[in-house]
Amino acid sequence: MNRIILIGNGFDLAHGLPTRYEDFINWYWDQWVTNLMTCYNNVMYDCLCSFSIKGGEGTWHSLLLNNGFTFDRPKGKDFVESILSNKESFEVKFSPLLKRIQESLYEKNWVDIENEYYRLLTESISNKSTTTYIPNEINAQLQYLLNLLTQYLGEINRAPIRCNDSIIRFISEPIEFENIAVGSNQYFYDHCNYWANQDRYFLYKHLGAYDVPVEQAVSIRAEVDDFLQKSTAQCPDGGLIVTDISKMPLQLRCPNNTMLLSFNFTGVTDWYSQLCRCYANHIHGDLQEPRNMIFGYGDELDDNYREFLKQENNEYLKNIKSIRYLESSNYRGMLQFIESAPYQVYIMGHSCGNSDRTLLNTLFEHKNCVSIKPYYYQKEDGTDNYLEIVQNICRNFTDMKLMRDRVVNKTFCEPLPQSKTNEQI
Repeated sequence: MNRIILIGNGFDLAHGLPTRYEDFINWYWDQWVTNLMTCYNNVMYDCLCSFSIKGGEGTWHSLLLNNGFTFDRPKGKDFVESILSNKESFEVKFSPLLKRIQESLYEKNWVDIENEYYRLLTESISNKSTTTYIPNEINAQLQYLLNLLTQYLGEINRAPIRCNDSIIRFISEPIEFENIAVGSNQYFYDHCNYWANQDRYFLYKHLGAYDVPVEQAVSIRAEVDDFLQKSTAQCPDGGLIVTDISKMPLQLRCPNNTMLLSFNFTGVTDWYSQLCRCYANHIHGDLQEPRNMIFGYGDELDDNYREFLKQENNEYLKNIKSIRYLESSNYRGMLQFIESAPYQVYIMGHSCGNSDRTLLNTLFEHKNCVSIKPYYYQKEDGTDNYLEIVQNICRNFTDMKLMRDRVVNKTFCEPLPQSKTNEQI
């Protein structure tokens, strides 16, 4: 039995990295302050917005210099808000995508850029839309944002991180019977019985009895012997079955293989893959090869997706994740992994939102999936987001009965450990 661990943005946040989209947008506004301080025109713009001084007199450099910004530089977010509030002197124009991002931040204090992108595309082919959005322009705005995001993440991803001991333990922990779906119990028994039918000396070697001091080796051998003699029984076909799983050496109940399926662009996952000796699959690419990074939307189950397919303009499909997956071997590697053996799904920091719905549906409803265990975020006031994660998981299923069986009860789930700072090794 294997284990696949979904690594989302909450995983990077748990290690002290400021990787929320709102952190990124605040950084973007900080860059604007820097750029305007060296702008000797009264108008400056990029692909996402423009800043203008009304009246055609003065430059941004002189304006900011005269107001003491060189010595007391404001935060980008505060600067933009002050400019927006002074409509008599300044004019700020947002692109459709950035406008949606800003509106979400003001209304909800958070934003999902990929979701806002998808909404714009959807409205561009909707008869209800009162505004005309051109797909290639929306795609250009998204690509510009991705280029900036790559720069931002590259700046905060330079220092090594200290891996959390509890997370290391979670990644490698033994498989618990209580975590397995009722409909998949036999997979768990098969996993245990597989080890019961291995050669005794093979088990000694697997548990490291030949690579440790004599006293420890004697203890390992005794544990194996006790398990085989007292906790197994003979079957009519000559094989052995485990009768008391509690006596089984814990290491024999660990997954045979583990994949860290990272949806993040940073390298935090790689530190854990080295320590835990498991395979890291950056399903959306990483910062080492920015050209291969996937940033868009992946919900083929949504009714609007069918409308995209009807359009002759390929710009509608340019950033659909399920199509972009074909540009690398990462998705194929995931498919090979889940086809190879039954597997558990652990969720660490992934919201399971609709932007990855197609991939998550493939994972969650696959015949080899035996359980889905979310590690939730524990808030300072004692509340948590377990129910919110489960609600999102629900949207990735088409079979609700299967969902209720496979999602692990909160009683057997734990919070994802949080690091207060990004400590260097």
